[in-house]
Amino acid sequence: MKGEKSLNVKDKKITLVLDFIMLTAGAVIAAFAMEEFLVPCTILDGGMIGVSIMVNNLSGVSLSILTILFNVPFLIIGSKKMGLKFVVKSIYAMVIFSIFLEVFKGWANVTDQLLLAVCFGGVILGAGVGIVIRFGGCLDGTETVAIMLNRKFKWPVGRTVLIFNIAIYAIAGLLFGFDRAMYSLLTYFITSKIIDLVENGFDQAKAAMIITNESKEIAERIYQQLGRTVTMMEGEGLISGKKVVLYCVLTRLEIYELKRLINSVDASAFVVVSDVSEIIGNHIKRNNGIR
Repeated sequence: MKGEKSLNVKDKKITLVLDFIMLTAGAVIAAFAMEEFLVPCTILDGGMIGVSIMVNNLSGVSLSILTILFNVPFLIIGSKKMGLKFVVKSIYAMVIFSIFLEVFKGWANVTDQLLLAVCFGGVILGAGVGIVIRFGGCLDGTETVAIMLNRKFKWPVGRTVLIFNIAIYAIAGLLFGFDRAMYSLLTYFITSKIIDLVENGFDQAKAAMIITNESKEIAERIYQQLGRTVTMMEGEGLISGKKVVLYCVLTRLEIYELKRLINSVDASAFVVVSDVSEIIGNHIKRNNGIR
């Protein structure tokens, strides 16, 4: 028992160290995107970093200092709701981000072409922020406020952040021209998509719901050929009467094989395939597959 406990403690320490290594990598990547692509072209990120860029352009105060000043208070306010580990990781990521903003500030800009800056800056920034989020931190205090509002008033987090960012881009349009605001909004959409890919993984899960008269055979063949277990539920159609509904979670690479399999057993089966944003708990797969 003592050996198992010490092993678990060791594993937790290794995991924590790896988390901070990845937080460092994500923050450095995000800082590179900001200073080498976006800031030189006056393209804003969303949230408090976007506010920091505006104040930096108007006042000349260092962007690295402004990001800390504007973001950390939000994290302190939200520390009771979000948990100490989240706050510590986020502050660490923000400090690394600010340090490397100064480091990259002296480097030659990668490009001054606006479209290139939007596309490549958005992708690289999204990758960096996504890594930070995936390993338990964040680079923007706006998300913390949005989560707090969601818990208190049930306001959707994504919608709250979007409304806040639209307000920022509207102000940016008045200050720097609406072409910059539109470029910034385009960057935001690119960044958001990349964040989702990095946070959830490129091998995103899919859920399939299958209504068929051949439920047992299809379930067995899904298990044998794809290695996926199936949940069987009873349903009743308004016209067709009682049916068995199969539900399984698989990767998007397995969708084609699933369709082929179902058609070979029951061509009249009704199938709905949808995205799965998150899986909690064990997703059982035969032959020691990925869970």
